[in-house]
Amino acid sequence: MANETLIARLEQSLRQSRAARTRLSARLAELEAEAEIIRGELVEMDTLAGQTEAAIFRLLSNVMSGPSTRVGTTSVGELEVELQRRLAHAELSQPSGTQRHNVPPIKTNIETISDRFYDRTIPQAATMILREAGGPLHVNEIYNQLIEGGFSFTGNNPTISIAVSLNRNTRFRKAAPGTFDLVIRDAAKAS
Repeated sequence: MANETLIARLEQSLRQSRAARTRLSARLAELEAEAEIIRGELVEMDTLAGQTEAAIFRLLSNVMSGPSTRVGTTSVGELEVELQRRLAHAELSQPSGTQRHNVPPIKTNIETISDRFYDRTIPQAATMILREAGGPLHVNEIYNQLIEGGFSFTGNNPTISIAVSLNRNTRFRKAAPGTFDLVIRDAAKAS
């Protein structure tokens, strides 16, 4: 009888271990997929940075060799002053009705006040947060609430992880730069 009980316990332990392994394997696959997406975004950012550098070089070349400047007579300081003047002129010429998107800050000393997001994925936790908020939130606000709820990030850029994760999930829509909302909320309003 004791052997049967021991065997039953060992079989139960084995089933639990296999189930835990399956969950961890699925989580690893999810993280690897997210890592690939982030790698792709890094390549795109490198490409954009290269294009921006090329554009800056062309702009500086045009300023240095433009019709009002003799080649070799413009110093780096003069170029900098000219670029600042042009940027200031461009800001003044913007229509007064345009407003820049107000990005909420990432809180630095956030205390974990619960463990409600401890064993959740980013999309699961963000769904809960957005439902409670009743409207779109910026990834910085979502990050702050995730940390307060005991969520643990493994990467170096948690807000990018949030944005990538929500961006690729069909439950969410982008409401503004870096700001997400639930798609289901739009469907409810439409009906």
